[in-house]
Formats: sequence, C-alpha cells, structure tokens
Amino acid sequence: MMETTVTMQQFNQAIIDTFYMIGVSLLIGSLIGIPVGILLVVTRPGGILENRIIFKVLNPIVNMIRSLPFIILLVAIVPFTRLIVHTSIGTTAAIVPLVVYIAPFIARLVENSILEVNDGIIEAAKSMGATPLQTIWHFLLPESLGSLVLSLTTALINLLSATAMAGVVGGGGIGDLAINYGYQRFDSFIMLVTVIVLIILVQLMQTIGNRLASKARHQR
Repeated sequence: MMETTVTMQQFNQAIIDTFYMIGVSLLIGSLIGIPVGILLVVTRPGGILENRIIFKVLNPIVNMIRSLPFIILLVAIVPFTRLIVHTSIGTTAAIVPLVVYIAPFIARLVENSILEVNDGIIEAAKSMGATPLQTIWHFLLPESLGSLVLSLTTALINLLSATAMAGVVGGGGIGDLAINYGYQRFDSFIMLVTVIVLIILVQLMQTIGNRLASKARHQR
C-alpha cells in the first residue's frame, strides 16, 4: 500500500482554500445573479416592469453561459481571468470562472423561485398602490424567500462541485488535492478521503439549507 504523501497541514489548507473559493464566489455571484434573476421576472412579457429589450438581451446571455460545462468555461476565459487577477493559476484565479459560472445559474434559480409566487400577491400589491420596487421588495421576495434559500443552497453545492473541477488546472482546494495526489500519484487513500469530505460537506450544506428554508416559510 502506498504511503500517503499529504500532510495534515496540506489537507487543512485545501479545506480552507475550498471554503475561500466557495464563499467569495457565492457572494459575488449572488450580487450579480439575484438582481439579474429579478430583472428576468419583472421585464418579461406581462411582468410588472415589462421591457422586451432588456429581457431579450439578458435571457440569451444567461442561457449561453449556462450551456457551457464548467471545465470548458474554466479554460475558455483564461485570458479574462489573467486580465482580472493577473494569473490563471491558484485559488484566487479560480474565483473568476467560478463567478462567471455561478452568477447566471443563480439568476435562473432566482427567476424560477419568484415565478412560483401566486399572481394574487402581485394583484394585492397593485391594489394597495405599491410601486414596482415596493412590490419586489415587500411582496415578491418575502413570498419566495423559502424557495430562494433552497435555490442558493443548490448554487452552493454546485459551486463545491465546480471547485473540485478547478483542481484540474491548479485551482487549489480539495479538488487539487484529489487530482495531484489521489489521481496522478495513484494514492487511493487520499482519493477516498476527498470523496468522503465532499459528501459530508454536501450533506451539511443541504441540511442547513433545508432548515433555513423551513424557518423562512414558517415566518411568512
């Protein structure tokens, strides 16, 4: 049996790098994706701020980026990544394609969550004289909060999977550990450990997301 070549310090650093990539990417991706998702709802035909030009521009852009597998996107935007962070290797560099990948994904999830809100809520907002902004902030978002929490949980889990793939190009984190030591050095123990860690993280994320979504629904 091959002796493991990974120290506890390296493993801990890989965990830290993974959370760093996920946290920053989710924050920036949400700041972009949530407003885009809201715009997709309110500017669509029949929306409260119907604007066919904005909708017809945003919708295909979201679809186009979402159609690319992350590993292809990762390589395709290397020049853009270098322009932003002056390198294409490492955890910070991996954040750029992660944000590009997750922002349209969040936008589509947010769009679907808000579209689930009953039309009667919008009618009630109109009857109370609410402005479009007030309708969004005080009616649509609170009513879809539980679904939005689950959507962000799904985005978080997808980000975790993407960070693992970022290891293929030296993105750091658990994926980098699995590729460089588990796969390239045929260390089956390290590969097994990284798989178990990823499974545990996904289960924790989903459990926390489910509980937060349940609380958000009960507070309505």
